Amino acid sequence: MDADLDTLATALYVRTDDLLKASPARAPWRPAIGLSPKVCDAELLTLAVLQALLGFTSESRWLRFARGHLRHLFPYLPKQPGYNKRLRKLAATMNWLIRMLARDTTLWTDDVWVVDSTPVECGRSKETARRSELAGWAEYGYCASHSRYFWGLRLHLLCTLHGLPVGFALTGAKADERQALMDILDDDDLAAMLPGQVIIGDKNYFGAGFEATLAGDGLVLLRPARKGEPERPGSQFFKPLRQIIESNFVLQGS
Repeated sequence: MDADLDTLATALYVRTDDLLKASPARAPWRPAIGLSPKVCDAELLTLAVLQALLGFTSESRWLRFARGHLRHLFPYLPKQPGYNKRLRKLAATMNWLIRMLARDTTLWTDDVWVVDSTPVECGRSKETARRSELAGWAEYGYCASHSRYFWGLRLHLLCTLHGLPVGFALTGAKADERQALMDILDDDDLAAMLPGQVIIGDKNYFGAGFEATLAGDGLVLLRPARKGEPERPGSQFFKPLRQIIESNFVLQGS
């Protein structure tokens, strides 16, 4: 396992370092004069991606594992508080890097994407909602799938049928799913990358103006007909794909 892990870590670091050198504006700004960090951005991002790939949800456990298996590749490994602080500053860089790495896969060119949202419950008691640091961002919303209200956020995800994330947004529970999709597509001009792309969504992605905007960007929207609407194109695909979509979003949401 260690040999395979070394190969993966090395390839990932080289690719990450090359991408950052080609797009230096993507990295956080640092003054020209001052102390240089003991671990560079490319090394830290490589560690973060490896942590996700290997399924470590605890930063402390991951760093202990890294010290035991990757010390020869990373001369300096930060402690957990420093690791977390640096990653927070690299959040925007990480989002960009994930998309760039996704483009290296054959799944990126899939001509069908699916979009949906899932609740991210952050608390249940009134006291939690009042005192939580998420107060003002998290809010009460309704989950139609479970027929209940919840307090928290909503994860909006655009991905391939195989589950490769193309874009995402984390919003308040009441955020309009259509606007969230438009914001995802506007990020780095995603809509212009693959003209003619088909996007499959549920009944909430409706509206003549909304669909006209997508069509103007060269995108084709397929969704089930709402009550009172005639049958729409692509209806034969919705039922067979529904379980695949739900599985993808449950996996990503967890």
